[in-house]
Amino acid sequence: MTTKTKIKKSEITSGQAKSYSFGDSKIVVCNVNNEYFAIEDVCSHDEGELVSGQGLLVENCQLECPRHGARFNVKTGEATRMPAVAPIKTYKVKILSDELEIEIME
Repeated sequence: MTTKTKIKKSEITSGQAKSYSFGDSKIVVCNVNNEYFAIEDVCSHDEGELVSGQGLLVENCQLECPRHGARFNVKTGEATRMPAVAPIKTYKVKILSDELEIEIME
């Protein structure tokens, strides 16, 4: 099943990541120099949240897990630093005039 949901672009400034809950899905939406990406809000190392509310991106479009320092590329979901080795799910983001449409496939 595919669900599409919308959020305002203005909610996420450049360099930030913000966590959202859509039904059973927890998603982080990231703004990388006004390019938007959405990834699963779960560390593949320990199943914990990557962002609680709002967070900041680090080096080259990455999110860092607050518990053990694992990092993930927000464009691809790839694990880029141990202890995580498995990637996390990414979601399609469509940019509308002042909103982002996120496609959630469950």
